[in-house]
Amino acid sequence: MMRFRLFFPLMTLVIVAAITLYALKDFKGPRGGAKGLTDAISARPWTRWWWFADVIKREDVRVQLAWLREQGFGGVEIAWVYPLGGDTATARQPWLSAEWSRIVTETASICDSLQLGCDFTFGTLWPFGDSRVPPRDGALTYGDSISPARMRLTWEHPARGRVINHLDRGAFLRYAGRMYDALDPALRSGSKVGAPRGLFCDSWEVETRRIWTRGFDSLFLADYGYDIRPIMDSLYAPGFEGAHYDYMKLVSRLVLDNFYTPFTASAHRRGAYTRAQCCGSPTDLLEAYARVDIPESEAILFEPAFARIPASAAALGGKPLVSSETFTCIYGWKGWPGPGPHQGEERIGDLRLLADALFAHGVNHVIWHGTPYNPPGRNAMFYASVHVAPRSALAPHLRAFNGYLARVSEEMRRGRPYSDVAVYLPLEDAWMDVELPDSLKFPWAWGAYELRYQRVPEKLKGRQPLWINAASLRRARVRDGRLYVGEAVFSALYVDARFLDVETIGAMRRAAEEGFPVYIVRTPRPPGRTRQDGWTEEYRALTALPAVRTDDAELLDQTALVRGEDIPDFWCRVEDGEAWIFFAHPLAEGLRYPLRYGLADDARATDVPVLLHWQGKDIPYVLRFPSGRSLLLHVTREGAVEAVPLLQNCKGDGRVNPTLTRGSRVRR
Repeated sequence: MMRFRLFFPLMTLVIVAAITLYALKDFKGPRGGAKGLTDAISARPWTRWWWFADVIKREDVRVQLAWLREQGFGGVEIAWVYPLGGDTATARQPWLSAEWSRIVTETASICDSLQLGCDFTFGTLWPFGDSRVPPRDGALTYGDSISPARMRLTWEHPARGRVINHLDRGAFLRYAGRMYDALDPALRSGSKVGAPRGLFCDSWEVETRRIWTRGFDSLFLADYGYDIRPIMDSLYAPGFEGAHYDYMKLVSRLVLDNFYTPFTASAHRRGAYTRAQCCGSPTDLLEAYARVDIPESEAILFEPAFARIPASAAALGGKPLVSSETFTCIYGWKGWPGPGPHQGEERIGDLRLLADALFAHGVNHVIWHGTPYNPPGRNAMFYASVHVAPRSALAPHLRAFNGYLARVSEEMRRGRPYSDVAVYLPLEDAWMDVELPDSLKFPWAWGAYELRYQRVPEKLKGRQPLWINAASLRRARVRDGRLYVGEAVFSALYVDARFLDVETIGAMRRAAEEGFPVYIVRTPRPPGRTRQDGWTEEYRALTALPAVRTDDAELLDQTALVRGEDIPDFWCRVEDGEAWIFFAHPLAEGLRYPLRYGLADDARATDVPVLLHWQGKDIPYVLRFPSGRSLLLHVTREGAVEAVPLLQNCKGDGRVNPTLTRGSRVRR
């Protein structure tokens, strides 16, 4: 009898332990790693969902989420912002309180029941921080002992918080600990039902001029052998470019190691993934994007071609998803409270043109910008956005348009991105250039370090060039004269830079010593103020290798995937010897901020003859663009070219027509 008395309690403990282990088994990052996110995250577009500081009610949440699901959205990203109109008297769930945590968790569970994804901005407003960040953890600029940076118009308005110090790991972890205390129930609820939650970091909106942290001067002295403090006030003046380079190199390392790295590591420990816009950050951008699970671009405040940087980082890191905050300030920006130009009057044709431009630079996950939280009877707009709501001008068109976005996104997740030529992203040039020309500046963008206008060489366009950096070259492996890194396989490296760091040259030399072709089309110089030991010898050793050329004629003579005059912007993915190539309408090339209202009306029907090269065959083809439309081609192993139907096969509910399988094509 004693055995039976012991048996049942022991079995109960075993069962409880098993259930607990099962619930926590995926609580060390998203299931299946980065690749597992492709299956978990719907190809249907998501939307940023602004929660104005208010008493958020479960029944209102369910109504709005059900409406979004009916319009063909696949998920939401909750962003916590100011009370509507800046009304300081507005009641709300207190920031990070038990009541706040409860409604967030309930919202995530409702998303699960509707088969919607649910991500969270990792704080209130854009730079991380709030009123509880202590003085020691606030962002610093040189000369400050306490952070001058204050956040306004947050969930806590009129209380103003501090922006955290992104160069201090301890500051981030202390802030993150409070965020996780409040978000953990929502994160755990997702792990129990196999619905990964994402933590989102927006574009860098922290002051970068003279950014500083305690002990920076000592670290700098140890790395570069001179005191940076006497020249900090002259750092952005002509003649100090070398010191600016040295300064940026240390800033980049500190931001990468103390912010982006612990951001993702801490998320994985909580069972979440990270999605981030590293654009605007004072870092090696490709390396910053490498530190997160889903690299994200932004359009049109960053023009569509910029998306090739996060898309390249995804390929180099074996990350299958590339997202974009899309339709932000599409016709221009006006400060809070707005409205911006033509806000509430957006035209689907213009939005499609912008989305197609992003697809043609590697994006395969669209995040609308976006949707405001509105209780019944309210139709408030967020000031810097297109307006997605039941009473918006876009409402009648959303289901069909989202069906189109979903279809293209799904096809652009196949296999892996096509890769051929790697182009070195000239980070050293940007850090030595210091400031943008006045004609390219915005009130929020002044530094060349952002690389927001960097473009791959037009002469390499037909080979779908991807950006690469020194860190990726060090991680790469050469086999049979080809470079393998992440999901990318390269046949050559193209280098057009005025400056190259000795560490960069060393990474190129290692690849070239193993027979990988490197084309250096101009003679670089060493960057920085401090003499880089061995630079001249290292560069001479590199250029003496048989695999290194200083003329690109041989490279340009090689066969490209797409040849022709005026090749439209395109992106190709490959799977099992087949290719899927999305060609954006020619008018989508070179879209600039702000977009002209009604621009898509000029996207007339046009024919563009090209020569495709696939599986050793040259395939003549005419790209026949209908008015306002882009094209998706499927190229078989045998060289047959098939046009994939897009718009005409979107159901009215915004979902991809289930009768149109991936094997179903219209042959042309």
